[in-house]
Amino acid sequence: MLPGGAGQGFACSTKLSAIFGSMRATSARPITDLKTHTKDVVGEAVRTGEPILITQNGRARVVVMDARRHDDMQATLSMLKLLAQSQESLARGEKTYSSEDVRRRAHAALRRAARR
Repeated sequence: MLPGGAGQGFACSTKLSAIFGSMRATSARPITDLKTHTKDVVGEAVRTGEPILITQNGRARVVVMDARRHDDMQATLSMLKLLAQSQESLARGEKTYSSEDVRRRAHAALRRAARR
C-alpha cells in the first residue's frame, strides 16, 4: 500500500505528483521515429530529462527515459516503499525506534559490511 492508504487514490496521487513532479511524457513520438531516429530520440530524453512516450498504431507502448532520471525514480520508489512499510508497522502498533537507535544500528551494519 502506498502512502495515503487504500481508498485515497486522489490524495495519494497528489502526494506522489509532488514527489515525482510531472511524470507524464511531455513528448510523444511514433515508433517509426524511434526506429529511424533512435539517436535523436535518446538525445532528446537525455537533454531534456523528460520521458518520451513512444506510440504504436496510435497507442502508448513504451517510454524512453534518461537513465539518471530512471535511477532517481527507482530510488524514490524504494524510499516510498520503506515509508509505507513504516507507516503500516506503526499503525499495527509494532515497536518503534528513536533516530539515535536507527543511526547506531545503521553504523553497526555498515561496520559489519566493511569487514566482509
